[in-house]
Amino acid sequence: MPGGRLTQQERRHIAAGLAHGLSYAAIARRLDRPTSTVSREVARNGGARSYRPDRAHRATADRARRGAPTPSRTPGRRPGAAEDEIVEIAVRSGMPLMAARVHVDLVLSEDGRRTAAALARRLEVSPASVSVAVNFLLQQGYVRRERDPHRRRDVYVVDDDAWYHSIVVSVRQTLASAQAAIDVAEALGPDSPAARRLAKGGAFLERVVHDLKDSADHWRPLLS
Repeated sequence: MPGGRLTQQERRHIAAGLAHGLSYAAIARRLDRPTSTVSREVARNGGARSYRPDRAHRATADRARRGAPTPSRTPGRRPGAAEDEIVEIAVRSGMPLMAARVHVDLVLSEDGRRTAAALARRLEVSPASVSVAVNFLLQQGYVRRERDPHRRRDVYVVDDDAWYHSIVVSVRQTLASAQAAIDVAEALGPDSPAARRLAKGGAFLERVVHDLKDSADHWRPLLS
């Protein structure tokens, strides 16, 4: 794995990956770098929305010459820094960058509603990028789609219950993985070490996600 500081070419690859909505982990794999290297690089150079590779390269060189610390995100930070920070946390947790940007923009909007055109305009990205991001969010339960009957267009909505629905989707997906592990374990037979590992893992996941769903049901009234 390469060590040392990022090169200017690597920074340009990071910018290209961000523009295409790749996660930090995906960008890092392309560069054969740790994910933390990419996330720190973006965070210290304006965030995902404002990252510019040549400017980042010059700033890093300037900091090295001065021996100055990386600017912190404490009081007085630029407008939009909080939104960038939320986006970066979502990306580090595995959400694609463009999906994270769309989700945060919806969550922070006054009524939690935007059209695809409004999202593209606000985020300064193509409608195709918004479409891919929205489809991911719909599949994961983070947003829902409504039809505007007057203008014949879709409106994407984040409401209070979206948090609950995202957990339900996650539970369903994890249960499917758990069941698949159990099915493979049964096919391999009880004498297989791999079968025993899969069976234990499947049983563990089942119990954990059932507890998660019970907890979500119990606390759902907080969203009302």
